[in-house]
Amino acid sequence: MKATEVPAIQGAYLFEPTPHADERGFFCRTFDADLVRSVGLDPGAFVQDSLSRSARGVVRGLHLRSGAGEAKLVRCSYGRIFDVVVDLRPHSPTYRNVASFELSGDTQVTLYVPAGCAHGFQALTGSADTSYRIDRPHDPAEDVTIAFDDPELAVPWPLPVTLVSRRDRKAPSLADVLKQREG
Repeated sequence: MKATEVPAIQGAYLFEPTPHADERGFFCRTFDADLVRSVGLDPGAFVQDSLSRSARGVVRGLHLRSGAGEAKLVRCSYGRIFDVVVDLRPHSPTYRNVASFELSGDTQVTLYVPAGCAHGFQALTGSADTSYRIDRPHDPAEDVTIAFDDPELAVPWPLPVTLVSRRDRKAPSLADVLKQREG
């Protein structure tokens, strides 16, 4: 397993496993505390695991947490997703940068999303399972959502968007979210 920095988002990493494949399929390590520690992250800080299943074309996001934010490890365990991170940390040198990745069950690559960054994804396959490991218990009162189709962000969703949650459909623009966070 190796860790690679994401240049467009300071503090973000891709953790790439080394699958061992044979006629049965494959086996790989998807989390390694020593490797996580080697890039300056506390592996013990992750306190909650969640899983979502999405149909092709579904978009989830763009989500972040207010207050101290929420760091997360994101992995597509089955299928494929188009994953997006937006740096919304005002003092970050990569502030307002957008980075995108294709994560898949075939590679089992894990993306580390630093606290203060918005995150979302679109399912690219008939069914896509996405695993999240977060560093704080979820508190719905801290949920912040940004419009997935905000023209300022211009996220290039690769498929027509087939379905979003009511919350995501009614999400404010990035400009409105930033104004609210400042005031």
